Amino acid sequence: MDKRLDKHETYEFGGPLGVCFIMSFFPCLMYYLWICLTFYDGKLVHPSSVDDIKPFLGKMWQHIVTDASPNAYAWKVYSGMVVFQLFLAQVMPGFQQQGLPVPSLGYKPLMYNCNALSSLYATLVTAAVLHYYNIFRLTEIIDNYGHLMTVSMFYGFGVSLGTYLYAIISGDNIRLSGNFFYDYFMGACLNPRIGNIDLKMWAEVRIPWYIVFLLSVSGACKQYETLGYVTPNMAFMVLATALYLNACAKGEDCIPQTWDMYHEKWGFLVIFWNLSGVPFSYVYSVVYMSTHDPETYRFSTLGYITIYTTILTAYYIWDTAMAQKSHFKMQTQGITKFRKTFPQLPWNTVENPTYIQTAHGNRLLTSGFWAYSRKPNYVADWIMSFTWGAIVGTVSPIPYFYSVFFIVVLIHRCSRDFERCAVKYGKDWERYCSIVKYKFIPYVY
Repeated sequence: MDKRLDKHETYEFGGPLGVCFIMSFFPCLMYYLWICLTFYDGKLVHPSSVDDIKPFLGKMWQHIVTDASPNAYAWKVYSGMVVFQLFLAQVMPGFQQQGLPVPSLGYKPLMYNCNALSSLYATLVTAAVLHYYNIFRLTEIIDNYGHLMTVSMFYGFGVSLGTYLYAIISGDNIRLSGNFFYDYFMGACLNPRIGNIDLKMWAEVRIPWYIVFLLSVSGACKQYETLGYVTPNMAFMVLATALYLNACAKGEDCIPQTWDMYHEKWGFLVIFWNLSGVPFSYVYSVVYMSTHDPETYRFSTLGYITIYTTILTAYYIWDTAMAQKSHFKMQTQGITKFRKTFPQLPWNTVENPTYIQTAHGNRLLTSGFWAYSRKPNYVADWIMSFTWGAIVGTVSPIPYFYSVFFIVVLIHRCSRDFERCAVKYGKDWERYCSIVKYKFIPYVY
């Protein structure tokens, strides 16, 4: 079954034509949403007639050329971030974590140097010093949003191409379909590395979530300089992105046990979204709040209590569910001592867990949050994404893009995962599904 799963059998995402559409459509969508948010008060503008299409597209293009050009400043800032994070990943102290056995490597487990947390602290200190001494003001990030977004797109396409060509030339490739566009999109290699840096794990945390948090801080700094204070809504986004970033960094040692590491290839699908899509389409609420009157999105006291309580509850479930699953997988490898980083939340490890022993050799967890849902982490993750848009109320639909896009991704990702598990585990998967009946929401679906 493992050999079968490591071979290309069917096309996903609509095959070559589908992936070409996705690679063309998403950059255009990112530009469109940013233009609507920045220059049209968050309204989804469109041509009023067929005759208006050409002038409308001309206006869109002019905004891109003028306000989102890949200028030298944006190249310097974004490239500096990438180089600095590669440097930190190479030199900062970290936690050595063994990954799961990789079938394509003869079931050899790879070692991962998990130093995202120390790199995060180094990044925050560096950013604070640069801001304090006016060497690089954090407000410049939100002020140059469009230019940085375009440069990030160049990186997304370029790194994807470079990785694909390297895999083909070196022979370090897997699951190729033989179609260039499809293999470029899905990826050709599984575990690309530079020295002791696993690029796939590095790009999953260091670039997207660091930038997302720094954009939120930039928006808060912008508000403080403009208004003299930071609104509770903007403070919410700083808290929300800080929680997510810190969780990714402190729990980096859990990433090697995920499907992303031992099965998902590193292609455009993952690379572009990590380097460009996530950082520049997940915090539209910050972009809106940094340029609009706070009165347009102010909440009541009860509203603030509700949304802050919601995200803290969802975060707790997401963090502990992820830890329960990862610690369980580590336990099956004989690892019983887990890394302790701040914050350690109650019930992040299930004592004496119940599980289904499969004929394949793996164990399927049926304890903790995983007794009620096959993907409890996805549900909590989506709720958090919804609050990132809801923090500005109904002033614009664009800040909700993250949650709308995310639910589509999660459902598709689950279908891929469940299909793979059905093939891999057979009747054991059917038995698991009879015990853990609900895919997402307990007692609902």
